Amino acid sequence: MLAGAVSAYVALRRAAGVAFKSEARLLTSFAAFSASRDQSHVRAALAIEWAALARAVPQRARRLAIAARFARHLRAEDPQHEIPPPVFGADKRPRPVPYILSHDEIQRLVQAASQSGYRTLRRETYRTLFALLASTGLRASEAIHLQIDDLTPDGLVIRCTKFRKSRLVPLHDSVRAGLERYLKRRRAYAPTEPHLFVSLRRKPLLLHDVESAFRTAAKAIGLPQQPVRARPTPHSLRHAFAVTALQACPDGRDAITEHMVALSTYLGHARVADTYWYLESVPALMADIADRCERFVIGERP
Repeated sequence: MLAGAVSAYVALRRAAGVAFKSEARLLTSFAAFSASRDQSHVRAALAIEWAALARAVPQRARRLAIAARFARHLRAEDPQHEIPPPVFGADKRPRPVPYILSHDEIQRLVQAASQSGYRTLRRETYRTLFALLASTGLRASEAIHLQIDDLTPDGLVIRCTKFRKSRLVPLHDSVRAGLERYLKRRRAYAPTEPHLFVSLRRKPLLLHDVESAFRTAAKAIGLPQQPVRARPTPHSLRHAFAVTALQACPDGRDAITEHMVALSTYLGHARVADTYWYLESVPALMADIADRCERFVIGERP
C-alpha cells in the first residue's frame, strides 16, 4: 500500500531540511483514499478525484501537485505509478507586486507608530519594531520571535527561520542604540518575559497585532489601504531594505555576484533566485538595468 511509501517519502524530505507538515497530512489522506479503492500505486484518475474534494480551485491544484511530485518520486523506481496532469492549473500563484516604501514614507511611518494609541510602551514597541524591520530587512515573524538573549555583541541571532536555518544579522550602531533604548523601558515593564518585543499584555507580540499596528500607522500617513495591485504591509519594510541594498550593488560581474550572494544570505533566502526576483518586480530596478544595458550597447562604461 501507499502508506509505507508516504512515510518513507516524508522522512526523506524532512531529512533534506523541509518541514513538510501540511504536505505530509495531505499525502497521508491520499494514501488512505487510494487504499479505500484497493490501489497500491498512484493512479492519475484517482489523484484527480482526490484533489477535487477540496472546495477551492487553488487548493485542488496544490493537492494534485503534491500528489504528482510524490508519484514522480515513486516512478523513478516503479513505472507503474502514474503522474497526474495539472488539470486544475498551476499550484503556485504568481508573487504579488511589492509595495516599495520610500525613505520618507518609512520615516513618517515610524513617527506615526510612535504617536499611535495611548502613551504606553506600545508606542515605543512599534516604533522600534518598524525601524528594526526597515534597517535590517528582517521578516516580521522573525522579529517577533526574537528573544533578549538573541541580541549579541556581534548582532542579532535569528534562530530557526522560515526555512529552519539560523543566521547572524549584523547591526549598525544606531540600530543597536535604538534597541537598547527600547529594552531599558521594556525590561521594567515585563522583567520575566524573555522575548524582545512585548505587547501590553506582557506577552510576545502576535503577527496579527503587528499587521494591525502597521495598518493604523499607514492610514495615519495616507498610504493606500484598499486591496489594489500593490499595497503596503509590514513586509514592505523588508522589500524596501532589499531594494536599497540592490541599488547599492557595485559594478563588475564578480562584485555583483558576491553582492547578490551576500544579500541573499543576509535576508535568509533559501534560493538566490528569490533575491533576483526584486530585479524583475521593482520598476526602479528594471529602469536601472535597462539604462545600464543601453549604455553598454552604445559603448559607454556602465
